Amino acid sequence: MSAAEPPGDGDDQLLVVIDPVARRTDGESVRIAKDVLSAGAHAKICLPDTPEEFARALSRRGARRPVVVGDDHALLRAVAQLHRERELAAGVLSLIPVGAAHALEVAHALGVPRGAVAAARTALDGAVRRLDLLVDDSDGVVLGRLRIPAPPPPPPGSGTPQTGATTVWDTCRSLVTSLVRPAPVAATTNPGTHRLRIEADGVLLSDLDTPVRGLSVTSQGGGGLADVVVRTGSGEDVTAEAKAVTVSGADFRYRADIQTGGPVRTRTWTVRAGAWGLMLPGPASADPAAGARW
Repeated sequence: MSAAEPPGDGDDQLLVVIDPVARRTDGESVRIAKDVLSAGAHAKICLPDTPEEFARALSRRGARRPVVVGDDHALLRAVAQLHRERELAAGVLSLIPVGAAHALEVAHALGVPRGAVAAARTALDGAVRRLDLLVDDSDGVVLGRLRIPAPPPPPPGSGTPQTGATTVWDTCRSLVTSLVRPAPVAATTNPGTHRLRIEADGVLLSDLDTPVRGLSVTSQGGGGLADVVVRTGSGEDVTAEAKAVTVSGADFRYRADIQTGGPVRTRTWTVRAGAWGLMLPGPASADPAAGARW
């Protein structure tokens, strides 16, 4: 699972955890990152093959500063574990981004350099930046952006009557049902929308009687606030800044960075200001292509 590398000339103690997906995706970038890190610090290299081994290596880091080599999934896994252990605020993480382009969007939006050499040098000599974290009431974490997208449209033909001998029976049954118990409005109007109650710091932004096409909650990175955007069924945006956002209603799914959660009927996300530290380039060496808005 792990292999010791010859110590470098520096005094820094690193635990380099290399995600198995990174090793399979781009072995050359992994090798370059190992060489740069080992030349500049005392680096212990860990090669976990499973999420359990990844977690075990991280939990046994001791005084070593963790460096994750991998994609957004690996970074989220590390942040989530340190958060559960209540060790996130006490340390600093570094990331060497290795993986498919679509799986590195979170890392690059945070400001992590794109190349293995630049990212490894940043892990050694960069500056610590304290970043906000969105934490939900089930202890899940969001590094950058939370979304509740519009639900998929109903399949074609799902609302059309059947043909043949059952058509009369279906018509009668529908008539009786409509007389006894009217169909829910959400099921018959505004397809592709949710019926959700959305509150930002206790202020109501949308209630159950208003169709909603989507919700976006984006951490501002620092300052303890998030940008909240509610897209209504009519296409208008309701915006706010908030420390906490609560969503409730019928079962809904959400997208936290690159992971899907739910279905749930209620969930609250709260911004934790400066909850974690990430090594990023100093102002003079910042990557102009990094740090894009979410």
